[in-house]
Amino acid sequence: MINKFFRKINAFEMFWHAEGMKSTFEGHVIWNGKKYLVDSETCYGYSDKNWGKDFTSPWIWLSSNNLISQKTGKQLSNSVFDIGGGRPKIGFVALPHQLLSAVWYEGQPFEFNFSKFWTGCRTTFHCHETDQQICWHVEQHTWRNCIEVDVSCEKSDMLLVNYEAPNGKKLHNRLWNGGNGRGTIKIYHDGILIDTVLAYNVGCEYGEYC
Repeated sequence: MINKFFRKINAFEMFWHAEGMKSTFEGHVIWNGKKYLVDSETCYGYSDKNWGKDFTSPWIWLSSNNLISQKTGKQLSNSVFDIGGGRPKIGFVALPHQLLSAVWYEGQPFEFNFSKFWTGCRTTFHCHETDQQICWHVEQHTWRNCIEVDVSCEKSDMLLVNYEAPNGKKLHNRLWNGGNGRGTIKIYHDGILIDTVLAYNVGCEYGEYC
């Protein structure tokens, strides 16, 4: 999600590459003395990479490939979505309320990328915390496409990530991370609703410097 030129000139404070939005894993994990099996047939795997000088605040991330069409009721086997960002910085300039998003709907791509200004990408989002949940609402538009995303995750299924920036500072002290989010993604093309997609096992993060 970042091209070679911007990497070479070190343009961004934080870089993100989602090389495995839809990945399959198989094996086992041992945690607290208990063995958990990972089955490739029921694995909704994901992998990415972040690097740079500092983190973004707010920090937003949502992704899932366990998706079901509300229109047909069937599993979408060739679909995935991935949303990330918050407040990226180009040099010393912060760009508030900017997210990078990629949606594959049965092989059909929908991209929402603020750096591709000719697409007319506009983004609004709101995240909030209740006593039991973290909730995300994201809307993104280009000249022809639109997505509306609503996801929530139980705090009891999440953890607080302990991230220290490369400069040695620890500014994210309330960065929630989970993998059991659920919600909906509405996909529009030329103002027409293509589908409302039910999303499960949503990988999700939210946090702001505090």
